[in-house]
Amino acid sequence: MSETSGPANGRPDKAVTTSPAVQGGAPETPAASHRGALPAMIVGSIGVVYGDIGTSPLYALRESLSHAAKADILTEEAVIGAISLLLYALIFTVTAKYVVFLMRADNRGEGGILSLMALAQSALGRRVGRRANMVFLLGVAGAALFSGDAIITPAISVLSAVEGLDLVTSRLTEYVIPITIVILVTLFWVQSQGTARVAAFFGPIMIVFFLTIGALGAMHIPEAPQVLHAFDPRAGVGFLLHHGWIGFAVLGSVFLGVTGAEALYADMGHFGRFPIQVAWTFFVLPALLLNYLGQGALILSKPEAIENPFFLLAPDWLLLPLVILSTVATVIASQAVVTGAFSLARSAIQLGLLPRLEVTHTSETQEGQIYIGRVNRLLLIGVLILVLVFKSSSALASAYGIAVTGTMVMTTALAFVVVWKRWRWPLWASILLISGFLAIDLSFLAANLMKVKDGGWVPLLLAGCSMIVMWTWVRGTHLLAEKTHRDSIPIRELIAMLAKSKPTRVPGTAIFLTSDPNVAPTALMHNLKHNKVLHERVLVICVNSEDLPRIAPERRFEIEKLSDDFTRITLRYGFMESPRVPAALAAMRKVGLKYDIMTTSFFLGRRSIKESATSEMPAWQDKLYVALTKQSANATDFFSIPSDRVVELGARVTI
Repeated sequence: MSETSGPANGRPDKAVTTSPAVQGGAPETPAASHRGALPAMIVGSIGVVYGDIGTSPLYALRESLSHAAKADILTEEAVIGAISLLLYALIFTVTAKYVVFLMRADNRGEGGILSLMALAQSALGRRVGRRANMVFLLGVAGAALFSGDAIITPAISVLSAVEGLDLVTSRLTEYVIPITIVILVTLFWVQSQGTARVAAFFGPIMIVFFLTIGALGAMHIPEAPQVLHAFDPRAGVGFLLHHGWIGFAVLGSVFLGVTGAEALYADMGHFGRFPIQVAWTFFVLPALLLNYLGQGALILSKPEAIENPFFLLAPDWLLLPLVILSTVATVIASQAVVTGAFSLARSAIQLGLLPRLEVTHTSETQEGQIYIGRVNRLLLIGVLILVLVFKSSSALASAYGIAVTGTMVMTTALAFVVVWKRWRWPLWASILLISGFLAIDLSFLAANLMKVKDGGWVPLLLAGCSMIVMWTWVRGTHLLAEKTHRDSIPIRELIAMLAKSKPTRVPGTAIFLTSDPNVAPTALMHNLKHNKVLHERVLVICVNSEDLPRIAPERRFEIEKLSDDFTRITLRYGFMESPRVPAALAAMRKVGLKYDIMTTSFFLGRRSIKESATSEMPAWQDKLYVALTKQSANATDFFSIPSDRVVELGARVTI
């Protein structure tokens, strides 16, 4: 583990040189740089953003009505009531909450739970206290719950699509699991190759998918036009009130229809608010409404269709093509979730919530195209275990929903802080607005908690493990930083000492990376102690991660001259950026920094962390933290430093 393992909050005493201002101010987000191509952005959002919520019709209504079927109350009232709940879940939760409201709470164009957490922290003014701790806890919990969703979504989506083969011919039933496994393994295997080229085909395929499911639904509505009564909200509310626990169980499954809502917010930085809103309002939402109404009409006219109403919408000649199209759509939905998991992991790394994992850029032109090998392998293992254990999408449906409902509750709670503190709404108005969304979110969460014993424990277990990992990493890194600071020499004191007792000087530039810019880097002290030399120019660099998604070029660096031969540099990166130190050094030439990669050596401290009997953490947490440090990528790769210019100096440290 390197001494630069976590983001530092230290600041230079006085910066004498800052990044040169660039025309245009803040850097453009991917969405901002493509506003001239609105149709392309709309098509792209349909392909990436709506994969998860778009494939929900494969199982959402079927699972919702399965509770009524088991209780022998599959009446017209039950069918219309369940569909009404589905329609208004889409209209209220997705449209009103996410598309209209939450998309206004963007962090410099970026969305998602960690982005919202950073925005809420900024609104509190970096203060320390119960409010700040609560905001941090909500963000971490939401991110942890999303990790559970990232594992379950590929499993249930692909499995539900492949199960359509049962309707083509019963002889293919025994091949459903093997085919699902092959598709999932292939999906995760191609991640390292990058998804930029494949993503170009996502939009058109999903457009065909939405047009198909919308048309199939519209074809069946005339068979039972009374299904249109589902637009009367009293149908859904009446069903809930008159059927007690059965109605509550149906509500838990109804939530399956909106499980992709978080993607609307999380992917805002890739496509922009307006393209996502247009795609949802004028294309995706109408297609979903038509499909659910068509499934309901089919069940009302042919109750036996409850077995698989989505695929039974298709005539026999279209069944196999629909299975294939749906399978491709679920792969696309899974791809979007996996990509989101990579982005979330990188944000967590930059915010100091996870070890410094190696991030590979799979595109030279798109910052968001990344691959994290360790995350990819963990996701694949988790997905395959779920498929092999649960064996069917119906069984997996019990495990699905809790993770997303939990994330939605955390998102709504963080939004309250933003509305109240950042938008400066009156407290009563903030409470009035948020309480409406929170009441619905908590109702969905309570309904899904009924599934805990039937499989809902899976996402809770996954989220709990993720929270323990993040909590351990944050706590261990904080304790280690305190210990290092206590045992270190202030950088200015060291410079004064070296002025009196001059070491041997050698030509060239030495760069030392540190997490605390106010103390002498450990690697510098080891170099002086063991090699007894000092380069003619010394740069001490601290890389900070801020609670903004991206940092404007004019704020990228600060340079402070500490002495004739010592310079302190602070580099700033947003949580959606990857820190590339050589590129930043090259940019500093414009303000007069002398930098030549061929005469520069990077000295990095590699620490071997050992457990201590006097640690402030319990023994099990000590062991976990030590194990996590071993998973951390070295600073050479993480900061994109040329390996042939690196000198590593090791040290053993107890926590």
